[in-house]
Amino acid sequence: MRFYVLVSWAALAVGACAQSSSADAYVASESPIAKAGLIANIGPSGSKSSGAKSGIVIASPSSSSPDYLYTWTRDSSLVFNTVIDQFTTGEDTTLRGLIDDFTAAEAILQQTSNPSGTVSSGGLGEPKFNIDETAFTGAWGRPQRDGPALRATAIITYANWLLANGNGTSYVLNTLWPIIELDLNYVENNWNQSTFDLWEEVNSSSFFTTAVQHRALREGAALATAIGQTSVVSGYTTQADNLLCFLQSYWNSGSGYVTANTGGGRSGKDANTVLTSIHTFDVEAGCDAVTFQPCSDKALSNLKVYVDAFRSIYGVNSGVASTAAVATGRYPEDSYYNGNPWYLAVFAVAEQLYDALITWDQLGGLNVTSTSLTFFQQFDSSMTAGSYDSSSSTYSTLTAAVKDFADGFLEVNAKYTPSTGALSEQFDKSSGSQTSASDLTWSYASALTAFAARSGKTYASWGAAGLTSTCGGSGGGGGSGTVSVTFNVDATTVWGENIYITGSVDALEDWSPDNALILSAANYPIWSITLSLPASTYIEYKYIRKYNGAVTWESDPNDSITTPASGSYIQNDTWR
Repeated sequence: MRFYVLVSWAALAVGACAQSSSADAYVASESPIAKAGLIANIGPSGSKSSGAKSGIVIASPSSSSPDYLYTWTRDSSLVFNTVIDQFTTGEDTTLRGLIDDFTAAEAILQQTSNPSGTVSSGGLGEPKFNIDETAFTGAWGRPQRDGPALRATAIITYANWLLANGNGTSYVLNTLWPIIELDLNYVENNWNQSTFDLWEEVNSSSFFTTAVQHRALREGAALATAIGQTSVVSGYTTQADNLLCFLQSYWNSGSGYVTANTGGGRSGKDANTVLTSIHTFDVEAGCDAVTFQPCSDKALSNLKVYVDAFRSIYGVNSGVASTAAVATGRYPEDSYYNGNPWYLAVFAVAEQLYDALITWDQLGGLNVTSTSLTFFQQFDSSMTAGSYDSSSSTYSTLTAAVKDFADGFLEVNAKYTPSTGALSEQFDKSSGSQTSASDLTWSYASALTAFAARSGKTYASWGAAGLTSTCGGSGGGGGSGTVSVTFNVDATTVWGENIYITGSVDALEDWSPDNALILSAANYPIWSITLSLPASTYIEYKYIRKYNGAVTWESDPNDSITTPASGSYIQNDTWR
């Protein structure tokens, strides 16, 4: 039997005294509470997870208003990614038994038939299960395709540690690899299908999902190579290339932020994008923008736009300076529980900034580009684009300001954390009192990862370094020369609306909605364009509508063709 030390929990009272506003004090007091809160929600030994099977993570002990007494694949995987990072880096060597319980539980859930299907017919996309490992059969936003990728990533980290320590090769091959391979095969075969986003509301393509799927396939290919499962490597690598190419399409260059989902009818300013940067952080990749690393110019520009979207919509942010830290939530249009700040969203902003500081220190300097300039001008309005060596006064001034800014977000959460240290899902946007699900496991995990980043900790690389050229026939093998391809799409439009095309090769503008190619309506309602495309190449593409500045993507999945070796080709489509 394993025993875990738990903090004694007092009942929460509205209006309980807040933690110290000092980031140092908050980290010191909240760290053990967050760790205990996380462990308390893992069955069956956890003090708040009674009834949960071994290794099962409950989202929250709250069973009504809202009922979160389930296990979500996404949440569980993110929580155990934190647990596994702590174990594999030696921070807490007592966690191995808990990790083995988790992998055994996930193997059972993978095989549990559910409303999304069986293990071989889509069931891996099921978002949540009952805590006794039976299927949840009620109505829900399904499928959610980030779960398999996140689960694979967590278990791959554990597998790599076992291999590196020379004591688990057979266990990795016979026990862990079958779990990992099922998830990676699901990602490989379903990445370009529509999915509900991580908030379970929008069914389209999601930046977070695309990014974590890309990461999973990259590190999955590396693990497969290491253990001799080479037959899957080409497929994983091919689709990873396609995913990375598609990932670029979420960038909204005209407005300097990442549009979180291809559907949903919202602004696209979303914590989804900040969570993506921290959960695909690889310090060895530097400030690479193609994977939206935390210190990349695109990720920093996006962070400012995201944070600023909440400055005027929450009462708790009233009177805060325009360049100071504020409470943030999922997205500004949120109405769930009346739309409030989320602890994990605020922690994520701080964590991205801490990750950026870690990377700049490792690189020995930072670059300010035209894309990231507005972010840096928050700290120095006279800042100009350029490179600043770590020995320069500008570097020292900027990094000190960013550190203070990051600490400010911890202080926001500290202000609205009760004296017990318990973290719910949200705090009220007007009063600051806790609301929605109590003791949210993901809130505790997000506190721990933000605190770790503040202390300068980094974890295992996943192979993001050097991934700078991803589009232009990726995934198709490619022949020599080009062929003429005519795209025809039957699409009814209103006056002033036009149809465009973009896709996975340079000639289709590499998934850029801003540079998408306009089609001719000479034979309306058939819209047409003829292009020279690489021969003998697998190409994915989509049509988009543009009207009064608004961009609407065709529904998923992506369209695809394989171009002929020579001659010409006509592709006839109907707008979806």
